Amino acid sequence: MDFYDLDLSDNVLDALDAMNFTTCTPVQEKCIPEILNRRDVLGVAQTGTGKTAAYLLPILSMLDDGGYYEPTAEGDERFVEFPHDAINCVIMSPTRELAQQIDQAMQGFAYYTPQVGSVAVYGGNDGTRYDQEYKSMRLGADMIIATPGRLISHITMGNVDLSRVSFFVLDEADRMLDMGFSEDILSIAKLLPADCQTIMYSATMPDKIEQLAKTLLKNPAVVKIAVSRPAEKIKQSAYVCHEDQKLRILNHLFRNNELRRVIIFASKKTGVKEINRNLRHMGINCAEMHSDLSQAERDDVMYRFKSGQVDVLVATDIVARGIDIDDIATVINYDVPHDSEDYVHRIGRTARAERDGRAITLVRGYDIGYFQTIEKFLGYAVEKNPLPDGMEGPEYKPIKGRPGQHPKGRYNRKGHGRHDKRKGSHRGGKSGGGKKASGGKPTEATTNASQSKAVSTKPKTNNRNKHPRTSNK
Repeated sequence: MDFYDLDLSDNVLDALDAMNFTTCTPVQEKCIPEILNRRDVLGVAQTGTGKTAAYLLPILSMLDDGGYYEPTAEGDERFVEFPHDAINCVIMSPTRELAQQIDQAMQGFAYYTPQVGSVAVYGGNDGTRYDQEYKSMRLGADMIIATPGRLISHITMGNVDLSRVSFFVLDEADRMLDMGFSEDILSIAKLLPADCQTIMYSATMPDKIEQLAKTLLKNPAVVKIAVSRPAEKIKQSAYVCHEDQKLRILNHLFRNNELRRVIIFASKKTGVKEINRNLRHMGINCAEMHSDLSQAERDDVMYRFKSGQVDVLVATDIVARGIDIDDIATVINYDVPHDSEDYVHRIGRTARAERDGRAITLVRGYDIGYFQTIEKFLGYAVEKNPLPDGMEGPEYKPIKGRPGQHPKGRYNRKGHGRHDKRKGSHRGGKSGGGKKASGGKPTEATTNASQSKAVSTKPKTNNRNKHPRTSNK
């Protein structure tokens, strides 16, 4: 479907035309008409499907028009104006980086609608930024793009009034719940008016998301876009190894290959710091990205990586979703993600914008079960690379039992085990006569580039009957 087939305002269409966006993605085609019809929407779609534009475009269009038409009891229509002196839209984001990217996309879409103002509200910065956020909200920004904790802070200080908000958007709701923001979201939702239109997007649909949707949404239109498999241009492979072999494999990869534009994902920030430190000792031009960095430090790291001043970014999943960098050549999973869709999100950072890419995963013994689950989700086996000379890894074979269990059903390091205080025995060791332990412990911008750039041959028309207040554009 073409954007000109949708009932978007002329100014929004002008911005899309200037950005060479003409064809809708499936999630945009299904969600935009529902949002324009003032329905609550539950969208299940992964990163890279264009969901940011799927809610920004219709909301911006209605704000540009100054209101919307709704049916009356007499069968007619009446025009409902948005308040001019209130916050009209609140968009919640799980991370500062995604909030910044949504704000950047908003600036592009709103190029021809300067009367619609927005402000990004997130933590990790100094008092000056906090004061700027406060002033922007008090001066009547139409749209707030915020992380939950920072918005709660402003609410607690009495800096923001949400009693007349018309749109409430939860982007990457599953991620926010995983990060422990459930109570914050519900607290914010209680401050919204009863007629507020709520839009919620999630990459996955676990029970907790269904429960949140039942709590917040009123008779929603449900749009589900099937989770796509990784792009065919991504060459996937894995090394099956022991934990203490991973750094040696990284050294082998960087020594024998000219690796540039690389993201290395680790599950924990402590792991990110250790990997980054070891890569520096190897002479690799790298930087680390995790939640311990201040906002200014994170902005600096992303700027240096995007500009090519840094070759390798070592990061937690904070950059796996919602960050759009087109020229990533290689993704390395230092740790196996425990969720198949997280694997797709991670490796989806490469092979973008018609480029080739490769994804390499280091699979330790305890994580073989998780990686086999990923392969089952993909529908094929990922190529296993031979280990460098002198290394011998665990056997890669089907595992019975829960994911994360060691192939041989016991700890593979001497001295690991559980101490049973009641019996005074040491489980998993050679002494004490106790039973062996059964398993290991699992571990933990502008708009989307996927838009089509086909040239439209349709005339730019908008057949909507506009309210007199907004007809002279």
